[in-house]
Amino acid sequence: MSTNQQKRMLAFAKDLPNLCSLLGLFSAVLGIYFAITGNFPAAIIGVLWAVLFDWYDGIIARKIKGRTKEQGVFGAQLDSMIDIVSFGILPAIFLLSYGNYNVWFIPGAFVIIATSAIRLSYFNVFGLIDSKTYKGLALDNNVLILAFVFLFESFFTHSTFSILIYIILMILSVFNLSSISTPKFGGKWVYVLVLYVLILTLIFGWILCKGV
Repeated sequence: MSTNQQKRMLAFAKDLPNLCSLLGLFSAVLGIYFAITGNFPAAIIGVLWAVLFDWYDGIIARKIKGRTKEQGVFGAQLDSMIDIVSFGILPAIFLLSYGNYNVWFIPGAFVIIATSAIRLSYFNVFGLIDSKTYKGLALDNNVLILAFVFLFESFFTHSTFSILIYIILMILSVFNLSSISTPKFGGKWVYVLVLYVLILTLIFGWILCKGV
């Protein structure tokens, strides 16, 4: 396709699945902002909604008829770029900020971002093992687990909990790059995710209100 026949970049932003992806990116940016400022419950809420929008962009794309091959390829690339922000950069910044930007947390942040880049690059080339199976643990599981673990923050001192989430995120990174087979959740699991996000949003929202 010649340059003058190519669509304008912003024309793809009108595609509903891509708008959903961009809402996920906005949620991730909010999560990054709150992580930097030390508002960790709000950061968790941001990343939870980033996961929800990440799931729904694919669902919407599959339900829309008549999407062109270009729209599908562009959407897949956009989703992958946003995943690096949501499930790589955001948790890395979260870890750094919760660790009070201690120099010892820099390797952990690097591992998280490098893992996301390697895994997503591999997935973009090889895809799923089959229609319902991933190789390794999908990145969005990391932040869903992190959100659950963070519910127990009050049971630990800040320094102890910072080491705990450091260890957990490193273990999850190993599983992200492993060769184990993990299921690709879909179907009724979407409703479980919606319920999970809504419940944890309410809990962390209550924690925020309590802290005001």
